[in-house]
Amino acid sequence: MGAQPCGTFVLDPVSVARRGAAHVLRRTFDDAVSAPSHRPHPGRAGGAAAPDGTSVHRVNAAPATASAARHPRTVLDVAGHAPLRPAARTALLEALDQGWADPRRLFAEGRRARLLLDGAREALAASLGARPDEVDLVPTHTLALHNAVRSVARGRRRAGADVVVGAAERAAVHHAAAYVAARGGGEVRTVGVDAHARVDVAAFAAAAGAGTALAVLQHANGEVGTRQPVDDAHAALREAGVPLVVDVGASAGHVALGRAGDVLVADAGDWGAPPLGVVVTRTGVRRSPDWPEDEDRWSPGGVHVPTALAAAVALQDAEAGRARADAHRRALVDEVRRRVAAEVPDVQVVGDPVDRLPHVVTFSCLYVDGEAIVDRLDRAGYGVGSGSACTSSTLEPSHVLAAMGVLTQGNVRLSLPPDVDAAAVHRFCDVLPGAVADVRATLGA
Repeated sequence: MGAQPCGTFVLDPVSVARRGAAHVLRRTFDDAVSAPSHRPHPGRAGGAAAPDGTSVHRVNAAPATASAARHPRTVLDVAGHAPLRPAARTALLEALDQGWADPRRLFAEGRRARLLLDGAREALAASLGARPDEVDLVPTHTLALHNAVRSVARGRRRAGADVVVGAAERAAVHHAAAYVAARGGGEVRTVGVDAHARVDVAAFAAAAGAGTALAVLQHANGEVGTRQPVDDAHAALREAGVPLVVDVGASAGHVALGRAGDVLVADAGDWGAPPLGVVVTRTGVRRSPDWPEDEDRWSPGGVHVPTALAAAVALQDAEAGRARADAHRRALVDEVRRRVAAEVPDVQVVGDPVDRLPHVVTFSCLYVDGEAIVDRLDRAGYGVGSGSACTSSTLEPSHVLAAMGVLTQGNVRLSLPPDVDAAAVHRFCDVLPGAVADVRATLGA
């Protein structure tokens, strides 16, 4: 079957076979990013064109203030579920037409899907500093974390069943560690963090004593932004013969990863792709499937080919614009940190102010309920997060903030999209003091 044009580019399986998957995927990426996007970004001003040529801004909820009525809604928390990048959208739509078949089938459409899937894996590997055969794709980031912890623990079951984790890891990591430790008769050794949510390397390495199957450490904390000393921890654990699983879910696409860890687990949804978990297992790491046998040993049932292709294109797009996005968002986060501390009474801005992710900031307001402040800001036109970044639907106090020993009450978390409108962030800082004051007055504080 020949190539089928759709949109602005063509995925040609013949070219994939003859020239290599990375070449075709690169052409896909280049064509996609050069195409104009007519879809307004949820974090920026914009909207559909009205018949008279004016801009129409659609707001999902009725504005609660005059400010909200004058400005479009602004989403300032996109952690794990960032808006789909235009390049990824283009690739996804094309792949839905050309890569819909089961890549395990031997007929032409199946072979085409297999070539596209291999191309996606190759491109993801290049962006993550890995080889294609080291990359496995899993439907979600949470499942990828579970599978990584479970498979490494099972592969090293003769070494022991203890798991070392930092106190500020995602809930999914804590749950997976507890599961494998309990089943193997081991224990979870949780290493505390300092007031910035950073583990001490010496304490982390010391916890990985005899009987340790693996250790897990995030590359950076997605809730407060603090980067972890992953390279130093990895070096110390290597001497002890303990593999390190690194959660790069909040970092990939935002900062350079280097060669951190023995197993990397990434979250495509965080860099502007459809949900997809990516697991990189360095050569030499012992692991074994901890689930029923399947043709796809590491991802039973396989993954959706168009999703994989969109994830690869989105990561290439993120890496290409990373320096620009870093400078843009880092300056805005610095401004938020400064203004919140100066203009909101009884507030604590947390996380390392320097060695951090460029787009994440968290602060907590005394005498304010987290749900109330999120609702108040939502009615003012701003979507923000609260509670733990990985379990925010429960609105429970953040286990990360609790581990840091900082204020957990009235928590507000921002995770800025790459092209967030600077004016919108400044307006948020203008609105915030009054919103906090209103909530406090309502609560009688």
